[in-house]
Amino acid sequence: KAVVHGSRTYTWLQTYQRCRRLASALAKRSVGAGSTVAVIAPNIPATYEAHFGIPMCGAVINPVNIRLNASTIAFLLGHSQSATVIVDQEFFTLAEDSLKIMKEKSQGHFNPPLLVVVADEACDPEALRYALGQGAIEYEKFLESGDPDFAWKPPQDEWQSIALGYTSGTTASPKGVVLHHRGAYLMSLCNPLVWGMNEGAIYLWTLPMFHCNGWCFTWALAALCGTNICLRQVTAKGVYSAIEKHGVTHFCAAPVVLNTIVNAAPEDTILALPHVVHVMTAGAAPPPAVLFAMSRKGFRVTHTYGLSETYGPSTICAWKPEWDSLPPDTQARLNARQGVRYTTLECLDVISTKTGEPVPADGKSMGEIVMRGNVVMKGYLKNPKANEETFANGWFHSGDLGVKHQDGYIEIKDRSKDIIISGGENISSVEVENSLYLHPAVLEASVVARADERWGESPCAFVTLKPEVNKSDEQWLAEDIMKFCKSKMPTYWVPKSVVFGPLPKTATGKIQKHVLRGQAQQLGPV
Repeated sequence: KAVVHGSRTYTWLQTYQRCRRLASALAKRSVGAGSTVAVIAPNIPATYEAHFGIPMCGAVINPVNIRLNASTIAFLLGHSQSATVIVDQEFFTLAEDSLKIMKEKSQGHFNPPLLVVVADEACDPEALRYALGQGAIEYEKFLESGDPDFAWKPPQDEWQSIALGYTSGTTASPKGVVLHHRGAYLMSLCNPLVWGMNEGAIYLWTLPMFHCNGWCFTWALAALCGTNICLRQVTAKGVYSAIEKHGVTHFCAAPVVLNTIVNAAPEDTILALPHVVHVMTAGAAPPPAVLFAMSRKGFRVTHTYGLSETYGPSTICAWKPEWDSLPPDTQARLNARQGVRYTTLECLDVISTKTGEPVPADGKSMGEIVMRGNVVMKGYLKNPKANEETFANGWFHSGDLGVKHQDGYIEIKDRSKDIIISGGENISSVEVENSLYLHPAVLEASVVARADERWGESPCAFVTLKPEVNKSDEQWLAEDIMKFCKSKMPTYWVPKSVVFGPLPKTATGKIQKHVLRGQAQQLGPV
């Protein structure tokens, strides 16, 4: 078994033929080297097949985050020049709205992409009928037009691009991370190596494949001859029942998902687990309490750290045998560190932001976490300025601040960028601020991360109102601002709390975010 989705099961031979058909069907429509194919879909077989079929015809896969709104997706499709869009039926109207925005902005020069819609028996058939009525080609029909024996070729050069993924939808500075075949190949072999995954592993797709190509596990599972269990929507119940029904051995998840599993209602869980289930977590620093609760339930958690720019996780908190005899809470605290480099990442260090020299391994001296090697991206698409900054002095600069412990394990202490990580998703505070400034009552706004019991962090907006605004009903104003934000941005970007008052500033008039972070901390978690 290669791929299981609901009542559908494909063997590796069938999956290979389907991927070749996809490559062939794309090639027939002149998609090849230099082309980008966008995929807007959850974790379904088509998304998995796209990770092979698209590179097989020489093109680049651009998996799009389905949680983004139409205007952000319109920007990404335009910036990446995606000539073909494969979209799940549930998200067809999202794709359609994005294309409408592109057409409006193009001033008559819009060349619509080829639209392929994926049907799913779990969804409303009406949505599929609508998509086909709009001229989209049904995915299975599209595959039928391809040759199952298509003679695909590996890349002529391992530096050729395989994937494009956007870390944030900032129109000011788009971060389209371009990955090469060599890095993807190395990472897909390194993942099982560091995790001790063997042939026949049964892997549950809780992690979205649009997050760094599912941390390269899309490709790793083919190397391992494992089984992919697809999961359209991630719920604690879905995870537990897949463990019971399919004998799931491994899954990856951001700490927020672990939290959901830990706090699931008794009727949604099966305990004790029928076998040891291995969990890899990354995307934000996991709270030791969550790690502790997971291990108590019988999950074996491996903590990793990385970025889209390093093909997903590229450091691992390697478990030491001597930790076995320590109290569980101490174990959880040690396992919450970001650890040591992956086998295929040549260099990892923490360097002083002032001198650029490595910081001492004392667990106290702060510096920036930097990486170098074969599993670092080619660069950001069409963004030379960002590339220059991020690759300064021959290192990839993570923008994360941390320390190096005596044993060489690194640990993140803070983020130098003002990015908010909510449920493993990056939120740019600048983008949220830009939208807040559009609200008629807002004079000034600054957004920082506030601890959030469910999502780890969520945006907290500090707002100064215009003098003429009636300030008697702050509750109503806060709700109105949140409602306004909902119309402007993806739901998970919307500030969960709004605080009114003057903003602290430096002598030059810059807003002091560190002061606001302190205030947000005092407010406690949402």
